[in-house]
Amino acid sequence: MKFIIAIIRPERLDAVKHELQKVEVNRLTVASVSGYGAQKGYLEVYRAFKHEVNLLEKIKLEIAVNDDFLQPTIEAIQKGAKSNEKGEIGDGKIFILPLEDVIRISTGEVGFTAI
Repeated sequence: MKFIIAIIRPERLDAVKHELQKVEVNRLTVASVSGYGAQKGYLEVYRAFKHEVNLLEKIKLEIAVNDDFLQPTIEAIQKGAKSNEKGEIGDGKIFILPLEDVIRISTGEVGFTAI
């Protein structure tokens, strides 16, 4: 089992969800987050006041998958999150962590059946 964390652009969320549904990944957690990487932010001018925006809005996806679903899930996220054919700085990152165990609270199921 693996735990996937993906950080993507907010405007790409619907495309990523669509691609995940194609590979039958229908369970995920979504959160709004802020951060920066290579993009470093930008300078905004509002009513003649300059304001440096260095924490950019992103979407964080968390997905637990069985090993059989790992590669299709990664490919779906990549396909949906890319801004264009080449991709751009700021399209995001995917982190893959080992998932030791899962317990479904309602039924008590444990392991891959709980996902």
